[in-house]
Amino acid sequence: MSVLARSVGNAFRNKIRTAAVVAVLAVAIGLALSMLVANQAVSAKVQELNASVGTVLTVNPAGGQGFEGGGEPLTAAEAATAAAVSNVDSVVGTKALRLRTETTTSDTTGTAAGAAQPGGGGPGGQTASVTTSLTAAIDAGTLGNRNNAGNTTTGTGTGQVRTFALPITATGIGAEVDTAGKTLDITSGTGLGNYAAASTKALVGTTLAEKNSLKVGSTFTIAAKAFTVAGIFDAGTTFGNNAVYLTLPEAQALAETPGELSSMVVTVNSMANVDAAKTALQAVLGTGKADVTQGQRNLATAVSSLNSVMGISLVAYIAALATAGLIILLIMVMLVRERRREIGVLKAIGARNRTIGLQFVLEALVLVALGSVVGAAIAWFASGGIASALISSNSTTGATAQRGSGGFGGGFGGQGGPFGGATQLLTSVTASASPGVIAAGIAAVFAVAVVGALVPALLTARIRPIEVLRGE
Repeated sequence: MSVLARSVGNAFRNKIRTAAVVAVLAVAIGLALSMLVANQAVSAKVQELNASVGTVLTVNPAGGQGFEGGGEPLTAAEAATAAAVSNVDSVVGTKALRLRTETTTSDTTGTAAGAAQPGGGGPGGQTASVTTSLTAAIDAGTLGNRNNAGNTTTGTGTGQVRTFALPITATGIGAEVDTAGKTLDITSGTGLGNYAAASTKALVGTTLAEKNSLKVGSTFTIAAKAFTVAGIFDAGTTFGNNAVYLTLPEAQALAETPGELSSMVVTVNSMANVDAAKTALQAVLGTGKADVTQGQRNLATAVSSLNSVMGISLVAYIAALATAGLIILLIMVMLVRERRREIGVLKAIGARNRTIGLQFVLEALVLVALGSVVGAAIAWFASGGIASALISSNSTTGATAQRGSGGFGGGFGGQGGPFGGATQLLTSVTASASPGVIAAGIAAVFAVAVVGALVPALLTARIRPIEVLRGE
């Protein structure tokens, strides 16, 4: 009988014990593979964040902040100055507009429905407000009505009630990127072509397009000017999809502010040069003229939490792998002790130490192979939940530590809270058990199993046959 056939037969000598061993190994291997999958998913997310967000700087007018900021607008000349700074790869200027539905404004003064409203929002309250034929894809709801209660008027007699609807965000951009520096995800249609020229083409968010029954080729109006939908994009959020993108010159023309920018998105050539580029940009633009910040304020928090998850998952993977190896070692020690007489007989008839060792190693690998099949199935279904639990635990810990530390909207999960953006980045991690990761994990398990089986087999095989048989 061949060594392989004898090893497979020995693995199933005691079927109940074999089933128990396989079950225990499956749990240990499944946990190890799940932790490896989580580690790889988080590692990939960290690389993605560093590559896409970590090298992006945002330049706003000095003092510009939401509805309450001030300061002087940025200009195209300052964008050119920023582009000349060392380590800067690109500078994309933006111009923000607030689009209000034409039928939502009427009051006792006789103002025509759809008349332009005072500017507000955006950096330093610079955002121009113009009318559009579009209807916002987001209902005002409790929060919208509460936040805009001061802008709603009621009257008696001849007075009329001004109905409130959320504005639609329109942004003029100088390239096919959003305000966070990421390439727009266009799901249908095409981009705007030449972003440096005025154009009546527009990109519309998915929910806004659905709300207004728009598709590629449809038309709508902004400030009584017709625009054609060139493409539909998905920003990944409800608020982000209630938006329109135009070419930068077109947005400046609609706002009647040629050459002015609401902000600039600056991409640096590498993470290592971000700090130096930020300092240089602030110096050439002037502290009294511009505020230079990292494009994603919560990136450091998110990456720190993700690194913690990576560390935990790596330690857990090693611990689970070691547990699987220990299980194999103990099982093989037990089997070798049970078969001391068999080993003695094999030695007596001329079997070599490596043949005896190979027999026990192959027997262990049969058990590990069965455990790996079940363990891989466990990892396939459990890895996503385990990764989410690790990430949730870390994000909750970070939020608790930073709760009450200030920021508009304050508190965990608040839109302007210190950990809100980081939480969105953390929860966007998707762990899937790819065949490559599973194969690498199983290979590591097999390597540990070989060591765990070989050690007791070789130690016993070195004993002389007469000593083994005398002990029996």
